[in-house]
Amino acid sequence: MGIFPKRNTTFIFSIILSLFYLNIVKICEAENQELPASFVFGDSLVDVGNNNFIVSLSKANYPPNGIDFGLPTGRYTNGRTIADIIGQELGLKAFSPPYLAPTTKGQAIMQGVNYASGGGGILNQTGQIFIGRLNFDAQLDNFANTKADLIRNIGEKAANEFLEKALYSVTMGSNDFINNYLTPVVSRVEQTLVSPQAFVDAMISKYRVQLMRLRNMGAKKILVVNVGPIGCIPYLRDINPTAGTNCVAFPNQLAQLFNFRLKSLVSELSTNLPDSRFVYADVYRVVDDILTNYSSYGFENANSACCSVSGRYGGLIPCGPSSKVCSNRSKYVFWDPYHPSDAANVLIAKRLIDGDSDVISPTNVRQLLNS
Repeated sequence: MGIFPKRNTTFIFSIILSLFYLNIVKICEAENQELPASFVFGDSLVDVGNNNFIVSLSKANYPPNGIDFGLPTGRYTNGRTIADIIGQELGLKAFSPPYLAPTTKGQAIMQGVNYASGGGGILNQTGQIFIGRLNFDAQLDNFANTKADLIRNIGEKAANEFLEKALYSVTMGSNDFINNYLTPVVSRVEQTLVSPQAFVDAMISKYRVQLMRLRNMGAKKILVVNVGPIGCIPYLRDINPTAGTNCVAFPNQLAQLFNFRLKSLVSELSTNLPDSRFVYADVYRVVDDILTNYSSYGFENANSACCSVSGRYGGLIPCGPSSKVCSNRSKYVFWDPYHPSDAANVLIAKRLIDGDSDVISPTNVRQLLNS
């Protein structure tokens, strides 16, 4: 016979077991720390509706965009952006709202804000063909306004602590090529006067100042996303028919030139600013892998737009009410002439959250948040 009566032994064992599971839960919660807030900067790849509120030729607030939300939201895809998915996967209860929405104020900004704008770029002249767009400088101005609002609402000390814990993602550069250096109406003149190396130099020089400004306004955990294989998007495939069934080489070479310089810039900033964490996300490598091995990821089409009007790859006219939509959106890598589908965005986001150093360095997003 033991020291305790049988029923007491069972009771004590139950308490011990409960404490054991409680500790396990605490450990799991520590390892899966929730994202406190997500501040998103970028172009149409991550715009969630800012362009709905400006006069612009670049908009996605009409069907069939947003078809998997049940209505158009201003996102340039059938469902979620990469930034949306990262926020969801890491515990945000709601998507970071567009800065320009009238409801983005007060408590609504406490899970972060999205400043991204379709047509926006690193260089201020990028996207002029759309008339209205918010370039990175303008997005940083808007973030400064958000910071001022936070200070008014919760005080300077609390605001600074809140901002230091948040995740900042920057997805910029694609438009500087697609809607600037490679724009058909200006590219011949631009490329005659400015070499690819000089153009990339100008982008990197401007980007360095902008990323420093973001850091100086309180950002400590900054995810910098490189430019994907833009020569593979349906739009550039269709306007460059001589490439045949291959991706268009020159745009991809420009992207790789920029990405090489960007990786060095991120490393430089990390070294010179040890109180901040800059992370380089190699989305080019991730998307290239998806396009090369698309069938192994469950896709059936890796070169055409699901939402299309005309062109061999459906890349000549933006997605709109007159477009045809593929029967199974999850089987297409591209939603429209320029942007990935929700299914592709899920794969990209998850590689950034938990990927190894081949695609995101020096840490992945989950490790960045726990640092």
